[in-house]
Amino acid sequence: MTHSSSNSTNSTGGFSNTDGSDSTGGSSNTDGSNSTGTTGGTARNAWDELPIRDELRGQSPYGAPQLDVPVRLNTNENPYPLPEALVDRIAERVREAARDLNRYPDRDAVELRTELARYLTRTAGHEVGLANVWAANGSNEVLQQLLQTFGGPGRTAIGFEPSYSMHALISRGTGTGWISGPRKDDFTIDVAAARAAIAEHRPDVVFITSPNNPTGTAVDAGTVLALYEAAQAAGPSMVVVDEAYGEFSHHPSLLPLIGGRRNLVLSRTMSKAFGAAGLRLGYLAADPAVVDAVQLVRLPYHLSSVTQATALAALEHTDTLLGYVGRLKDERDRIVAELRALGFDVTDSDANFVQFGRFADSHTAWQQILDRGVLVRDNGVPGWLRVSAGTPAENDAFLAAVRELKKEHDA
Repeated sequence: MTHSSSNSTNSTGGFSNTDGSDSTGGSSNTDGSNSTGTTGGTARNAWDELPIRDELRGQSPYGAPQLDVPVRLNTNENPYPLPEALVDRIAERVREAARDLNRYPDRDAVELRTELARYLTRTAGHEVGLANVWAANGSNEVLQQLLQTFGGPGRTAIGFEPSYSMHALISRGTGTGWISGPRKDDFTIDVAAARAAIAEHRPDVVFITSPNNPTGTAVDAGTVLALYEAAQAAGPSMVVVDEAYGEFSHHPSLLPLIGGRRNLVLSRTMSKAFGAAGLRLGYLAADPAVVDAVQLVRLPYHLSSVTQATALAALEHTDTLLGYVGRLKDERDRIVAELRALGFDVTDSDANFVQFGRFADSHTAWQQILDRGVLVRDNGVPGWLRVSAGTPAENDAFLAAVRELKKEHDA
């Protein structure tokens, strides 16, 4: 059985899932309720009175709840502040850059791309160089540039849902038609069904998210190659592997797969492993032809001098920052083990977050955890919630909250 436009799952762990609806893992509203990006066809937004594009009518912006609570574990941020030595180095680099702010930044970000290539070569098991790497303002801008280049009006993209909802939202924003592909009940990709969907719809862009958000599941190299082959037979199509959480995985990076495959792209971010969500720096690795192609749509001087300087400073402290990643991986594995010991269903996780359930009403469970001072994420996957791995103290608070919740439910 697979997930696509509908989802029906059995329940275990003492919590019964009575909701048979499905979700693309869409954005949550500020009150904590979930949205797949629409208003359900009833409520109207103020902007609907404007002459906006038809496909944007009735939609809702992406965003997670921002609530003032003691423990916030809902946006997959790295909980560790940057070390003082790095903060000092950022200040030095930015001070140097500030002397030339009357001039435009390096349009091609040569130094930054060179250092990103060195980082990937050292940590991801495949040699890449300047010509293979492109950078932008967060991985979302990277994905937007890819869709502007290879998608657009009259073209389509496919993703396997539930997955990162921005894939569908950026597709819509670029005028690219969106196709929701299938997953199995364990949230892994159904390879046979996915290949069939690609053959049927002949999409121009195929998204594969590994580790997947919000489920945390990793995708093996064999699955990526099977879908890549299907996409080339049906297209040829661009295949984008979104590895935003790649550094947290138990498995090697999928970067080596780009070798000899011109239509395969791997995207990354500095928001998670580097603890630099406020920096907004994403990047891709691909054949040089892809890097050249996305520059057809990039805005002039899109990466500021300050952004480039800050990212370069962070790359100088890679070993320290990856040490924090190791701590978070240990904490994630502890959360998985303790939730399972309590009787919850937990999806195998290769990210810095954990999907757990199952609940008869996930929004009610979300509120009950919030009432205990801990904010987690209701992504709209029926019966499931997602918690980000935090500091040991934050994770202790979360586990204490769900123990109380489980005890009340079982009473």
